[in-house]
Amino acid sequence: MNLPYELEVGLRYTRAGRSSRSNRFISFISGVSMLGIALGVAALIIVLSVMNGFQKEVRDRMLSVVSHIEVFAPGGVALADALKTMNEIKAHPQVVGAAPFIAAQALVARGEDMKGAIIRGIDPALEPQVTDISGGKGGLEGAKAEALQSLQQLKTGEFGIVLGIELARNLGARNGEKITVIAPGGQVTPAGVVPRLKQFTVVGVFDSGHYEYDATLAMVHVDDAAKVFRLEGPTGVRVKLKDLHEARTVGTELVMKLSSGEVVRDWTRQNRTWFAAVQLEKRMMFIILTLIVAVAAFNLISTLVMTVQDKRADIAILRTLGASPGSIMKIFVVQGALVGVIGTFTGLALGLLVAFNIDVIVPFLESVFRASFLPRDVYLISQMPSDPQWGDIMPVGVISLVLAFAATLYPSWRASRVNPAEALRYE
Repeated sequence: MNLPYELEVGLRYTRAGRSSRSNRFISFISGVSMLGIALGVAALIIVLSVMNGFQKEVRDRMLSVVSHIEVFAPGGVALADALKTMNEIKAHPQVVGAAPFIAAQALVARGEDMKGAIIRGIDPALEPQVTDISGGKGGLEGAKAEALQSLQQLKTGEFGIVLGIELARNLGARNGEKITVIAPGGQVTPAGVVPRLKQFTVVGVFDSGHYEYDATLAMVHVDDAAKVFRLEGPTGVRVKLKDLHEARTVGTELVMKLSSGEVVRDWTRQNRTWFAAVQLEKRMMFIILTLIVAVAAFNLISTLVMTVQDKRADIAILRTLGASPGSIMKIFVVQGALVGVIGTFTGLALGLLVAFNIDVIVPFLESVFRASFLPRDVYLISQMPSDPQWGDIMPVGVISLVLAFAATLYPSWRASRVNPAEALRYE
């Protein structure tokens, strides 16, 4: 197959150049530029994939214990008619489950150990409709079944309690042991105001895989919670949707539909600061790492400028043989673009290879360096997640190719302006 001579000469300039010291240096600089583009593209893909995975993993673990939507009475009082509110919520086509709850802050004590906790009163019969406790550490089905079985041990009047695994560990509490729940506010007696105390029996633990909730959340039967906190019934309803991404829309519709003036809050509003911070960090990392690709791409300018200077005689000969300035420009655009294409696709392959195998690579590095890259109490999760998305990969590849192509324009234009008479004067 006969290639256009501009493409053929451009390819020859790219792969040749071993005959002289200057050509070898130019070839080395070209290789460095190619390597820089590849590493920049790979770094972008790996970092964005890890950030996507981190966001997805934390979001999923949050939603194993946090509702898609919460509907509750303002002021923390009991709902006027919890059953009616649940029926109105279930009538929405996006709702797949609803369960009543009571949420209150309290102190949990065992011996001299005392921790602040959120006490959530639940209905064990309805809670599986809205809870997806994964059991942590990969969502093992056995751990999930054990956690749900623990919730079924909560019976009205028996004052059982299920603790988050980190909370149980901090208190040193085990199944069958007694702990004391200290409710806020006091009880007025002839001797003065004394705190309201109630002993609960630990009937199980759960592991959501999210350190913050595992260390602060405890579940009791909704009727027992009502007695401890002196409420007449559930303070709200937890709701699970078919599509969690529709939470904000469904929440707005429920506000207009509910007849008793309840407050509606979806999961995006409960954690909006965290999700906004992740999105901002992702955008900033994209910009910063794109600058790395830009630096490597614009190294092509120096490479092509030196190539043009070195090939002035060849350019002059081509011009005398009838090549137009546009053809000369195409030759050097081909040379620079080829470096950009090879670097970009090498970076894409390397980045995807690491992104799809990061669950193997990171544990290996941790074992080699004897270090934990993700302490659970700092980063909420203990395993490095990765979620490569084509919505991130495609822009990275396109931007890299555009930058590489743009870097070829000025040197190629300089080459097209070479005067054959001047270039051949001293040859």
